[in-house]
Amino acid sequence: MNISVIGTGYVGLVSGTCFAETGNNVTCVDIDQRKVEKLSGGQITIFEPGLEKLFQRNVKEGRLRFTTSLAEGIQTAQIIFLALPTPPGEDGSADLKYILGVADDLGKLLRPDDFKVIVDKSTVPVGTADKVRNVILRTFNELNSKPCSLNDFEACFEVVSNPEFLREGVAVDDFMKPDRVIIGTSSERARKVMQQLYEPFVRQGNPILFMDTKSAELTKYAANSFLATKISFMNEIAILCEKMGADVDMVRRGIGTDFRIGKHFLYPGLGYGGSCFPKDVQALSKSAKDLSYDFKILNAVMSVNKSQKLFFIDKIHQYYKGALNGKRFAVWGLSFKPNTDDIREAPALEVIDYLLEQGALVIAFDPEAMEHVKEIYGDRIAFASNKSEALKGADALVICTEWNEFRMPDFEQIGSMLNAKVIFDGRNLYDVTAMKELGFYYESIGRRTSSH
Repeated sequence: MNISVIGTGYVGLVSGTCFAETGNNVTCVDIDQRKVEKLSGGQITIFEPGLEKLFQRNVKEGRLRFTTSLAEGIQTAQIIFLALPTPPGEDGSADLKYILGVADDLGKLLRPDDFKVIVDKSTVPVGTADKVRNVILRTFNELNSKPCSLNDFEACFEVVSNPEFLREGVAVDDFMKPDRVIIGTSSERARKVMQQLYEPFVRQGNPILFMDTKSAELTKYAANSFLATKISFMNEIAILCEKMGADVDMVRRGIGTDFRIGKHFLYPGLGYGGSCFPKDVQALSKSAKDLSYDFKILNAVMSVNKSQKLFFIDKIHQYYKGALNGKRFAVWGLSFKPNTDDIREAPALEVIDYLLEQGALVIAFDPEAMEHVKEIYGDRIAFASNKSEALKGADALVICTEWNEFRMPDFEQIGSMLNAKVIFDGRNLYDVTAMKELGFYYESIGRRTSSH
């Protein structure tokens, strides 16, 4: 099939590459000339494990192409995916200016009797498919002597909702072997096109679920909000564990083996971050507010997530009794989660901000995200070339991201390189008893503190 993907950000590039991998001809469109030149030259612009190999193969074989021309990009496309940013506005609502702007452009380019399926791949509020449809119709009808109407626009195009459920770090596997594919449409013609497109991805038997567009749009927000709720709930349990003398790891295992609850998203830490959970929870809460409904659980989830970072920061503050001026901290991990270079809403940034405000010195290391962090802090913090270098002369180690290479370090080396054997672990990577035996002051989340 001939496919166009509008937007070459995280979702657009992963989607376009994976569609090409199953034999489709994919043209990706982006307004950023420099990015298009890089991609066309075989230079991938995001870090995602497993993606570059597929990207290089499909660019080489001509199934994956890039252009800045929307007209060129959609000319032969049967399906047009909108993978555009929906950043949060000041009031928390999703900003649809990019999607509706492209919808207006599509209305100028679509031709009568050349049916195309236009797919909202971005995470969008309920009712966005209707808005996209109406914008395209209005512009299309202004320019064509053979107009479409709300009753027969299917002769011209159809707008479908197909939310993505990609987890950064394992996005290729998520796309190639999805748990489910959600497709919102009331058009039988569009349904057949989308069924044909996705059949190669569900041969293992996982479902393609067809529903109306509004239900599909809400499904994405509901899924992410529920997972964020599990995270915030477990973080509050972790605080209770510290106050009661319980161990959050034991509690997590105890409830995670209940099949009704499941073991995923029960790990306490610094709170959720990234490009999806904060934005999606906020947007769903705002949508509810617009309907005069107070979504109490979601508002609590956001409040807990914000306070969780402060809870961890307070551990550092209390240990030093507020006297952090001139102290040097090694920070391991900057991305919001491992196996990505994404630092959007990353808890590490809030920790670093606090340390700098207190007059502390920071030297940071992350396997992938340091270039992005340099754009924020410049020379206000130092960056190490490896995790060991970050430790030299530091008064304490602060762990903010659970990269695999941090899980089994040389503790003897850590102890010898730090000025004091002090670790603040926001991801519960190490065993408390082992850390005590090694002579470390070790604070984690929801577990007892190991003193020197």
